[in-house]
Amino acid sequence: MSGQAPILTVTLNPALDVSTAADAVVPDLKLRCDKPRLDPGGGGINVSRAIKVIGGQSSAMVALGGPTGTRLADMLKSAGLQVLRLTAPGETRQSLAVTDRATGGQFRFVMPGPEWHTAQVATAIAAIAEAALAGGWVVISGSNPPGVAAGFEQMLTVRLKDGRARLLVDTSGDALRAMAGSSIPVDVLRMDSHEAEGLAGRPLPLRSDSAAFAANLVRNGAARSVIVARGADGSVIAGPDVAWHAAAAPVNVVSAVGAGDSFVAGFVLAMARDWPVQEALALGAAAASAAVMTPATELCHADDVRHFYSQRVVTRL
Repeated sequence: MSGQAPILTVTLNPALDVSTAADAVVPDLKLRCDKPRLDPGGGGINVSRAIKVIGGQSSAMVALGGPTGTRLADMLKSAGLQVLRLTAPGETRQSLAVTDRATGGQFRFVMPGPEWHTAQVATAIAAIAEAALAGGWVVISGSNPPGVAAGFEQMLTVRLKDGRARLLVDTSGDALRAMAGSSIPVDVLRMDSHEAEGLAGRPLPLRSDSAAFAANLVRNGAARSVIVARGADGSVIAGPDVAWHAAAAPVNVVSAVGAGDSFVAGFVLAMARDWPVQEALALGAAAASAAVMTPATELCHADDVRHFYSQRVVTRL
C-alpha cells in the first residue's frame, strides 16, 4: 500500500440494491419491469468500491446475515474488494429503485435492516477498533441499523484514540444530531446542505453561510473539520483556522445516487496519501461530479475523476 495510509470502511446496514424500470409507476396495476440490476449497497461499501475505481486500496468491514448477506459477500469478492465480515443479527436487507420512464423520476424503497442489540453493538465497536490500523482512516458512512443508538460514533471515537486511527463520519438523522451536539470530536464530519440547514434551523444560501456553520461546529467540539456538500455548488470544508470551497464540475446530472459516497472516497484517499486538505476536497468534488454522470447505482469512472481534478477550482473562504 505504498504511499497510502490504510483505510477501513464500515457498513453496519448494507443492502442488496435492486434497480429496474417500468413504463410508468402508477397504483393498483401490475407494473411490468425490466430485468433487475443487482448491486452491493451501503455507504461504506460504496466508498470502498469508489476508492478502488480511483486507484486506491481499502478494507471493507461489512455486517452480513442470512442468504442475502452471503450473496452480497460473493458480489463484493467478485468486485475485488477486501472484505472483513461481521455477523449481522438477522437477514441483510434489500432495497428497490424503480425508474418511471414516462417522467424520468426514480422511486426508491429503502428497507430498515435487522435490529441490533447492545451486546452486538459493543462487539462491532471492538471489531472496528481492532481492525483500524495506526495512522490510518476509518470511514463510517450510511445509515445505522435499527437498535444502534445515536452516540455510536462517539463511543467508537473514544475507542480509536489509543490506536491513533482517524475517523470520518458521513451520516444523517439522529446520529448526525447527536454528533453535532457532542464534545467528543471526530476528525471529519460530512453532511449535505439540507442536513446542515436542519441543524442550523435556517437556510444557508451562500458558501460563506455553510463555512460559518461548519466552523461553528468545529469550535463547539463536534469535529476537527466539517464538510458541507452544496450539491451543484460543490463542497465547503472548515477546520479550526481556515475554510475552503471546491467547485463541482458543470455536468449533466443523470443520477445523484452514489455522489456522496464517491466524494468521501476521493477525499479520504487523498487524506490517506497525505495531500493538503484543500486538494483532498478537490479530489472529493471531482469524484462526486463524475458520479452524477453515471446511471442508478453506478459510481464514478476513473478517467472522469482525473479530468475533473485537473480542472479543479479551489477557493479559500
